[in-house]
Amino acid sequence: MSDSESAHTRRAVIAAAAAAGMSLAEAAPASARSRRQTMLSADAANLFRLEDLEDADRMAPLAARDREALRAIGDWIKTYVVRPHAEIGRPGPVCPFVPRAWESRTLWLAPQRVAGRRASDMVELIDNYKSLFLSMPPIEGEDASYRSLVLVCTDLAPARARVLFADALAEVAAPAYENDGLVMGGFYEGNEGTAIYNPSFRPFTSPVPFLLMRHAVVSDWKFFLEDEAWLNRWARRYGPSAAQALAAELRRHPWRSWREPDNSASPS
Repeated sequence: MSDSESAHTRRAVIAAAAAAGMSLAEAAPASARSRRQTMLSADAANLFRLEDLEDADRMAPLAARDREALRAIGDWIKTYVVRPHAEIGRPGPVCPFVPRAWESRTLWLAPQRVAGRRASDMVELIDNYKSLFLSMPPIEGEDASYRSLVLVCTDLAPARARVLFADALAEVAAPAYENDGLVMGGFYEGNEGTAIYNPSFRPFTSPVPFLLMRHAVVSDWKFFLEDEAWLNRWARRYGPSAAQALAAELRRHPWRSWREPDNSASPS
């Protein structure tokens, strides 16, 4: 189709839509609307556990690119995230949350293609997955608090992930924490976020960009300590137990020895 024919077709669509009292989006071809709806929808059938990644039949409906991306993240979780690391600055695995989620079968991966999408699209996608995530069993009990969802962006470049995740999370992260008790964060190659106990170690890099969604825990204050707004959200959420968590941490350290010497006393 030539440029003039294409322009004529577009004008005809606009005119027909106006005559029918429809928006241009409503008048778009059904296939285009279907593609966008599929892109922004969250379907339980699109959730995969780590063990599913080795099931050829379970993975068969996915495109090769999506299969490869999920398996890359799965391997990264198994060989890095759930294991100790000499540079993390503390004992235990890189993420102490994931091993229990994996054991409880409450860790899900969801492949999505978001390249070329706007932040508003990403916000809609996150909100849809948040609703699905909150409805996934188990709803009650200790295992429920370990539910985690990894939204794997299979076609997204790391540089674009940095901007897209930041813009989307600026809108959804605080309400999700305050209203639903969820924390969210972006992982991608080149992420400058550092470990709590070692500022030279960067644990938030991943072979494929993804957004993590999990339940909040009282120990999250360690991530919020340098951000007053987030620390206040944490304190409001946990109330008296927040003070107890901080007290427990202080008791582990010789904080009294860090006090400034008292120079007000008269010399003997």
